[in-house]
Amino acid sequence: MTDLFSPYQLGSLELANRLVMAPLTRNRAGAGEAPTELAAEYYGQRAAAGLIISEGTQPSAVGQGYPHTPGLHTDDQVAGWTLVADAVHARGGRIVAQLMHAGRISHQAITGLRPVGPSAITPAGEVYTEQGMKAFESPRALETAELPGVVAEYVDAARRAVRAGLDGVELHAANGYLLQQFLADGSNTRTDGYGGSPQNRARFVVEVATAVAEAIGADKVGIRISPAGTFNDITETETEQTYAALLDGLNPLGLLYLHILEGSDTDFHEQLRKQWDGTVIFNTGFAGPSDLATAQESVDTGATDLFCIGRGFLANPDLVERLRIGAELNEPDMPTFYSGGAKGYTDYPVMSA
Repeated sequence: MTDLFSPYQLGSLELANRLVMAPLTRNRAGAGEAPTELAAEYYGQRAAAGLIISEGTQPSAVGQGYPHTPGLHTDDQVAGWTLVADAVHARGGRIVAQLMHAGRISHQAITGLRPVGPSAITPAGEVYTEQGMKAFESPRALETAELPGVVAEYVDAARRAVRAGLDGVELHAANGYLLQQFLADGSNTRTDGYGGSPQNRARFVVEVATAVAEAIGADKVGIRISPAGTFNDITETETEQTYAALLDGLNPLGLLYLHILEGSDTDFHEQLRKQWDGTVIFNTGFAGPSDLATAQESVDTGATDLFCIGRGFLANPDLVERLRIGAELNEPDMPTFYSGGAKGYTDYPVMSA
């Protein structure tokens, strides 16, 4: 049996344990969509995680999908992330920024800009704005000539993450956001070299990963995928072929890790695990079990190297110690997940000394 609480060497990073804090949108960025001292306190409280993956962070203004999410495309945002990095490192933790371009999962009411996507296909559903819920609007299909500029935005954000002192970045190619929109044939009907075949649909994601790895070092770049996921109106009819093509393109880069988000109704991660050459982080998703027993089984069976937990870390700053000694856990307060302020953010109690 693998000891989940023993150190793990992740590239050049020595992690204190094999438990990873999942990226959790909290909608608490300050002026200019920059992290604040409150965010630094929140992440610092949870520094006992082996690795923290930050909330989704937009690499450009048009990439923002929700109100008050942080960015990494201005100097003020770098200053905010520096506060976060310093707070986590002061407590011996490790943290990477998840770079999340929302693509078509956005609205002009949030950014003042028309959303973009691989194709002009409007997703079903509504998005939250400060003016209330609004139906998604048709995205503008990115021109082929624009794609290098989008790649450059990811590169710039990654460089800013390193400048802020963060330990790296995670490319968000899951949950129906821009990179997965390119992967999925339901949202990508392009007829250029970025659409059609699984290899073509994987091409943009590989180009982003390659450019970011070249800019900051592959040992500072992870990637998150959610094969067969349907969140944000994603549909995929060639899942196995598409993700096989994606990993064929990513494996030679020597990235830091592959973060697989997969629900309990699929087992595609087994194939991906066999194909991937490096570290795997497994995440059962919002509906799946993410308790200690599931983490232990996942590591012991070889399904993963590291196990990702979301709501447990959200409600328990000292989750690692609670799990280690079998202590009772705080229950997450769902009404405060996205409400702003300290309540339900930095005020969860820790165990008495």
